[in-house]
Amino acid sequence: MYRVRPTIFVRMVIGYLAIFIPVVAVSAYAFSQLALFRKVTGGILQIDNRMGDLQQKLADSILAQTRYEKKYILTKDKELYHQFMLAERGVSKRIDEAISIADTVRKREILIRAKDSYERYKTLFAQEVELINKNQTYLQESYREEKEKAVDEILWELRNLKLYAEQDTYEKIKQFGESGAGANKVAVLMGAGFILSGIVISIFITRSITGPLSFLKKKTRQVARGDFDGNLVLSSPPEIRDLAHDFNLMCNRLKEMDKMKSDFFSLMAHELRMPLASIKEGTNLLLKGLGEEFKEKRKEVLTIIAEESNHLIDLVNSLLDLSKMETGMIALNLEELDISSLINKAVSGMEPLAMAKNVGLKTEIPQDLPSVKMDGERILQALRNLIGNAVKFTPGGGHITISALSMEKGVRVSVADTGPGISKGDLNAIFDKFQQATMTSYNKIRGTGLGLAIVKHIINAHGGKVWVESEIGHGSTFIFVLPA
Repeated sequence: MYRVRPTIFVRMVIGYLAIFIPVVAVSAYAFSQLALFRKVTGGILQIDNRMGDLQQKLADSILAQTRYEKKYILTKDKELYHQFMLAERGVSKRIDEAISIADTVRKREILIRAKDSYERYKTLFAQEVELINKNQTYLQESYREEKEKAVDEILWELRNLKLYAEQDTYEKIKQFGESGAGANKVAVLMGAGFILSGIVISIFITRSITGPLSFLKKKTRQVARGDFDGNLVLSSPPEIRDLAHDFNLMCNRLKEMDKMKSDFFSLMAHELRMPLASIKEGTNLLLKGLGEEFKEKRKEVLTIIAEESNHLIDLVNSLLDLSKMETGMIALNLEELDISSLINKAVSGMEPLAMAKNVGLKTEIPQDLPSVKMDGERILQALRNLIGNAVKFTPGGGHITISALSMEKGVRVSVADTGPGISKGDLNAIFDKFQQATMTSYNKIRGTGLGLAIVKHIINAHGGKVWVESEIGHGSTFIFVLPA
């Protein structure tokens, strides 16, 4: 079952996220702890310190009020009463402020009790002032004791507030220290874990990329040394897997090219050795004076030399034509032409060769063939190659049929022979250059394997298609179609 593997980009994104997300998590945790620390320190600065300051000022203000109150009772001085009232407004304001910033229930309860005692103290003083203003007699000692009791309760509650605030501050600082130590430990552990996991993930991702590339590099060096075995299978990201697939295709193509090169050298050695040997021997015979008395013998030797020379020239011309076609250097001179005349011309040129081998040539061409836009010389060359091949591989007594018929979008031309046929294994390769030398069906017949390759390039250049239909022992039919 095919397993989908993440691409290099996805792997890199996953790796970066695997490193980035933990960093964000550590940062978020650190920010949360900092926020907690700011809250604790803010509470200490804005509440506890402020509460301590208010407690001290309240105690001073109340003591100042008791002095104004006692002096007023003795002297009945209006200014002292006025000072008392000013101090009273300050005390009330500070008590209310302290209650508003109290951050615990206990602090608020202490302040409320202190406020109640202060209200009782003010009420007692107000009653005493009213009695003094009416010149009524009253129990001064009783009022004095009640007022002192109220003031003592206030001061006691303020002292408790101070002690509790100091204890609360101590607890907050202790909690602050413990939280800081815990946060530091957690941050260190998280940081170490994330760094370790980041290193492991980075190594894994890097190895998943560099490992296949290293193996590919090794295989490339093997190819450079001439080992074209392209069986490269990599468990890797899709990009590298596709690269390995292309590498295998390249190796297979190089293997084919290497085999083609070997076949080419073998073919050329065979094709060149025989004509050159014939030319050499014929020349040596002429140099030794053979045929001086017998002109017919001398003419025969010269004919052999001329035939072999023409064979070499044809071989070189075929190689040049094929090379130019493969590189696209040959331009087509396209014009509307009747293919019937080209078929007849090609057949006429091949008749002497067919007659020499006792092979019959027959054409089946209808009268209503449409004109085709083509390069006449190149199509004639393709026809000559196909008919020449048919004559070459058809034994004596056989026959060749060249037929044409009109199609909906072009013209179909076929060359059928009664030769030995072509095996199925060779059908796909027969149009490749230099392949004729390796064809098992034709291994006894001399040829270069260039003619059909040239035919394929010519037909393809015209936008057509060429193929062969054949069975061993039942001859072959080469077919090409040209668009109208």
